[in-house]
Amino acid sequence: MNILFINKYLYPRGGSETVVFNEIALLEKRGHSVAVMAMEHPRNISPRWPAAFVSPVTTEGRPCPAEALRAAGRMLYSFESRSRLEELLKRFRPDVAHLHNIHHQISPSILHTLRRRGVPTVMSLHDMKLVCPVYTCVSRGGICERCRGGRFYQCVLRRCSRGSLAKSALAAAEMALHRFVFHFEKKIDVFLSPSLFLKKKLEDMGLRIPVIPLPHFLPAEEFRPEFRGPDPPACVYFGRLERIKGLATLAAAASALPLKCKIIGDGAFRPELEKAARRAEPGRLELRPRLDREELQEEIRRSTFAVLPSEWYENAPLMVLEAFALGKPVVGARIGGIPELVRDGETGFLFTPGDADDLRRTMSMLASDPGRAEDMGRRARRFVLEKLNPDGHYLRLMEIYGNLRRGRS
Repeated sequence: MNILFINKYLYPRGGSETVVFNEIALLEKRGHSVAVMAMEHPRNISPRWPAAFVSPVTTEGRPCPAEALRAAGRMLYSFESRSRLEELLKRFRPDVAHLHNIHHQISPSILHTLRRRGVPTVMSLHDMKLVCPVYTCVSRGGICERCRGGRFYQCVLRRCSRGSLAKSALAAAEMALHRFVFHFEKKIDVFLSPSLFLKKKLEDMGLRIPVIPLPHFLPAEEFRPEFRGPDPPACVYFGRLERIKGLATLAAAASALPLKCKIIGDGAFRPELEKAARRAEPGRLELRPRLDREELQEEIRRSTFAVLPSEWYENAPLMVLEAFALGKPVVGARIGGIPELVRDGETGFLFTPGDADDLRRTMSMLASDPGRAEDMGRRARRFVLEKLNPDGHYLRLMEIYGNLRRGRS
């Protein structure tokens, strides 16, 4: 089978890209042919597949007026993306197009071309973009569902996009155009959601689309576990350093506990964490920059458990699966799709998001019982091996692709 993957980035930027690369490797290993479409970027991997790239554009920072105007046009409708896709389809004839993150840099304009060429389309959902102009359902530091039912003007009223009226208006206009004029969601045959939470939340917010649950997978056999924790105990957070990840809550909780808390990653919240580390007792909060794969895994192995204190609607965070595969339980916030992975009392513990006292008690309970932490870590790895393995994911994905092809034949 020929599968075309379309994602705005083609380098290891975050969890979405990890999912894309994992799925491509899974399909290639089983003899399928792959092509890719993405945005040009200096960090892109050199593709060994047929590929199409659109010119780079950024929506971050303060671009010059010309760049800002070009980015705005790309967000609304990209003729360049359609043209580049047409060129690729002359060289590669896909049986299925599998979309991931396409908004802003690529845009849903490509759906017209795929529909006209009779290519069935699948889209994997990674966030709340279908119902929230800024992806997160977070506004002014808290959960927000004011855009429920397509009321995207709320994004403008609350300046949800980085506090900017102009950026918020553009984000709201993009959503209104794609949803109510182009009806882009109707040009996608089926959506895939890695969590039941996201499927139900989209329905709750008024979106009526065909969504099939398909959890992420992880090749756990590629991860060398270490079930025994260090003495004294230590915990680890790894990922983006953003306020919505609950890192202020983690810093407040960890500062009052006699264990090392390692925070690994980069992001806008680092300065606040550096201040918290200076206020805490020496050795309590240890900040590390983003590490390469091997270094990161070694730091996780040298921990008692991992912590995911998010205060937004996490979908299906790969951080949890990676910690599990390395034999570590997870203390996770009771929000979004986290409770579907962190089974309270089995593969970790849950706590009330934003509640530093509850997080402190939960972390203390696990840190003080290394035997229980080790037992939970073994169950966590077994959960990934048995429930979230590549073979099961592949069979389900092939079933979905096959049903779409038969429906179009």
